[in-house]
Amino acid sequence: MKAAVVVFPGINRECDMARALKLASGREPAMVWHAETALPAGIDIVVLPGGFSYGDYLRCGAIAARAPIMDAVRAFAAKGGLVLGVCNGFQILCEAGLLPGVLMRNARLKFICRNVYLRVERSDTPFTRGYNAGQVICVPTAHGEGNYVADAGTVARLEGEGRVIFRYTAPDGARAPEWNFNGATNAIAGIINERGNVLGMMPHPENHVEAAMGPADGRGLFQGLAEHLDRAA
Repeated sequence: MKAAVVVFPGINRECDMARALKLASGREPAMVWHAETALPAGIDIVVLPGGFSYGDYLRCGAIAARAPIMDAVRAFAAKGGLVLGVCNGFQILCEAGLLPGVLMRNARLKFICRNVYLRVERSDTPFTRGYNAGQVICVPTAHGEGNYVADAGTVARLEGEGRVIFRYTAPDGARAPEWNFNGATNAIAGIINERGNVLGMMPHPENHVEAAMGPADGRGLFQGLAEHLDRAA
């Protein structure tokens, strides 16, 4: 798996993401500065990590979505290349038009930093092959604007087309308002595009990949990606 991690001013999770990708693939990912206009040749996946690009001015991800490198990211996705956006990366993907909807202020208007439980809704995507459908994983979240919102028609399409990949739930996988910490519509934590090659998610799987740091539930995402790409090679 040859990965590229895009670095914007204010991003602060690029090293965590790079480590998770290396653990899964054995390769150091390329770090790509936002002002570049091209991605490295031969890459399999582009990752937009979490943090606070441009200090979250205007709207979270709004400025980063207009960075020079994003034209290359859009072109890469249009050709079927895999793109993963986590937390601020999810916000950037929505602002860039690569995913529908928008991430709004958390329902209680407070920054949330804690472990959350996610139900994996599908296991037949490149991003979820390391899990079983219906499996519940525990990963950290850290955001102030993770409340996923879209118009009713968009939400209906996402649900009807099976494009909701991760959902906030209780530890047993049940949906309940008290476990939907940020108030996201339908407890949506992660979605894919129509083609299935772009994933945006709010929680941080890259921070739960080593047993020494606690749960390692996030590792399945990266191992699944590496196995998917190895088989496709």
